[in-house]
Amino acid sequence: MSFDVGARLKALRALYGLSQRELAKRAGVTNSTISLIEQNRVSPSVASLKKVLDGLPIALAEFFTMDLGQENKTFYGADEFAAFSFGDTIDFRMVGGSYADRKLHMMQETYRPGGDTGEPLLSYEGEEAGIVISGTIELTVGAESRQLSAGEGYYFSTAEPHRFRNTTGAPCVLISASTTTTFHKGQAASGQPLDAAEAPPAMTNQGDATP
Repeated sequence: MSFDVGARLKALRALYGLSQRELAKRAGVTNSTISLIEQNRVSPSVASLKKVLDGLPIALAEFFTMDLGQENKTFYGADEFAAFSFGDTIDFRMVGGSYADRKLHMMQETYRPGGDTGEPLLSYEGEEAGIVISGTIELTVGAESRQLSAGEGYYFSTAEPHRFRNTTGAPCVLISASTTTTFHKGQAASGQPLDAAEAPPAMTNQGDATP
């Protein structure tokens, strides 16, 4: 089932009582950027979508999973993963998106040729580890950069600026685990929380389903 990014952004903007112009000003983007995304005329990168959402602000994880119920189930079928796609090059599948008080972010990540978490490099509190299942990924952490192939892995502090990029002609699949439960990958975590008076109404959760 495909996820309608444009419809979700438009609904959230209305929930916060913002015009396209007001959201654009908050996010530091043009009015046309908001309009094109809401009409699904462009497929935003992870970084550009996060920049827009910082104008609300709302985390990427909330954007895609806010209608998932809290349910501490143990087992998840393939159709019960929360799925996020960014353009034609990056797909993420998260296990346990509905788990109450979740303290771990566990994902299957697919980077097709050209897949890139983008500029600026990411930086946020936590740790991340992963193993490449197939293909090759270029991982940059601080001043270090390395091409990791199937069977190789990584472990680093996510406070270090980092970037994932597929520079090859074949897809790369990896399994990752992070100690942060906010979906930062593909963005610089710079959004500021709303004051209590500006907080939006609570959203109703409706069960664990793939967006």
